[in-house]
Amino acid sequence: MIELYYWTTPNGHKITIFLEEVGLPYTLFPINIGAGDQFKPEFLKISPNNRIPAIIDREPADGGEPISVFESGAILLYLAEKTGKLIPADIRDRVEVLQWLFWQMGGLGPMAGQNHHFTQYAPEKIPYAINRYVNETGRLYAVLDKRLSDREFVAGEYSIADIAIYPWIVPYEKQNQKLADFPNLQRWFEAIKARPATIRAYEKAEAFKSQAIGPEQSRDLLFNQSASTVKR
Repeated sequence: MIELYYWTTPNGHKITIFLEEVGLPYTLFPINIGAGDQFKPEFLKISPNNRIPAIIDREPADGGEPISVFESGAILLYLAEKTGKLIPADIRDRVEVLQWLFWQMGGLGPMAGQNHHFTQYAPEKIPYAINRYVNETGRLYAVLDKRLSDREFVAGEYSIADIAIYPWIVPYEKQNQKLADFPNLQRWFEAIKARPATIRAYEKAEAFKSQAIGPEQSRDLLFNQSASTVKR
């Protein structure tokens, strides 16, 4: 039913975790971003921003033509609405979920992503940039830790908000963070890590690790894009 165009990044893991949680049938199509698969015309038709993940729903709810969706937050919301799972029907509970979904999309993801870039991939170490993004990542961890001080999951019941956030906490050591400094977050993290659907989702990723390309070979493809990349 669902075609998932995927690579083994935090944003890719979001969608496999969701699909495993709800038991929706899907087929994985690997898009090796280190090898440049994201620039192939057939992928750009469904993901014009040349980013994974993207999906095609061959059996949309309206019974019409297939629907393609790009951007991981949009995909999670689309699939949650399609299945009626992992998003509340109550308007107040739904707002709670959406706030934290977009907190991840607009905050944790971009800031942790810049953290990864300047601490691991940048050809020169820039102390200001490293400190800026390591500190901001830590601040966001503290926000999440405070939120989890009086609830099991970020919006009460387990939801797409938790699924969006979790994969961006997995590489906490690479982000120069210590989970022990955030005990509520650590408890939440271990609970999601132990869920069978999470385990299955990360097992799916293992099959593609051998195809990974080192940072030296993939740096230009991943980090040296400009307007001319889109126009060509």
